[in-house]
Amino acid sequence: MQASSEVTRERIRATEHVIRPHIRQTPILEVDGEEFGLDPIKIVFKLELFQHSGSFKARGAFTNMLTREVPAAGVVAASGGNHGAAVAFAAMKLGKPATIFVPSVASPAKLDRIRRYGAELVITGDRYAESLEASHAWTAQSGALPIHAYEGTETLLGQGTLGMELEQQDPKLDSLLIAVGGGGLIGGVAGWYQNRIRMVAVEPFEAPTLERALSAGHPVDAPAGGVAADSLAPRQVGKQMFPIAQQYVKEVVLVTDDEIIEAQKRLWESVRVLAEPGGAAAFAALLSGRYKSQPGERVGVVVCGGNTDKVHLESS
Repeated sequence: MQASSEVTRERIRATEHVIRPHIRQTPILEVDGEEFGLDPIKIVFKLELFQHSGSFKARGAFTNMLTREVPAAGVVAASGGNHGAAVAFAAMKLGKPATIFVPSVASPAKLDRIRRYGAELVITGDRYAESLEASHAWTAQSGALPIHAYEGTETLLGQGTLGMELEQQDPKLDSLLIAVGGGGLIGGVAGWYQNRIRMVAVEPFEAPTLERALSAGHPVDAPAGGVAADSLAPRQVGKQMFPIAQQYVKEVVLVTDDEIIEAQKRLWESVRVLAEPGGAAAFAALLSGRYKSQPGERVGVVVCGGNTDKVHLESS
């Protein structure tokens, strides 16, 4: 299966020009691996948790609203929390009504953000898939523009701008670790980098959506649990990003909940970065040794979100 011809470097570059006035250029932080007891490597953290609304999702949200026609009914989104907060933020900034459907598993920190941005918040179902079904019914009833959390060309192009920005900040990365839920972020970023660096997907053992899809040759249902369930546990990986992953993602690494929690703790203790579980998952692959780095490797790690009110910071 060929990667989507709609998610190209040229289109990502054009998208970045459109959304640049509305998003932050988030910083990078270079750290020696020895600080974490790792091999002599360089770790380059892309601190996307400092993006508007607390995650990378603002990139896709603004892209959808700035490049598609938004009706008077506004926009609607289903989300585990971060996408909903991003859509609510973008709608607030652009003066559009927004209705956000979230499952009961969403963290209070994410719910508070959505409310603060003025969106109509509907909590329904136990998992993202149930909230998505409810949002479809609302779309049919209201005529609002649906903005999917990880499907859609505009969403993938918007998330791909993170890759463009990171390459400008550090053009010498050897590899890049990205946490995967529905796969919109890694799909967009892989569309930017293509095969020019080693692209590594990281998923919880409790929600291995991409690993199962790659094994089956197409998206299939996967478990949707674990400590990062509010951001990394859709029922399936995205259909549009899947051929991009087949072509450009070189490895999928699975991590445990305990390893994610440890990565959260170490990010805070060592570099004072307060990540949510999904935001710490990519680093968990490196810290736990499940991703086998090479001596001297320059490893990029996307810290993709920081919307949390519960972090296990006690010393072990």
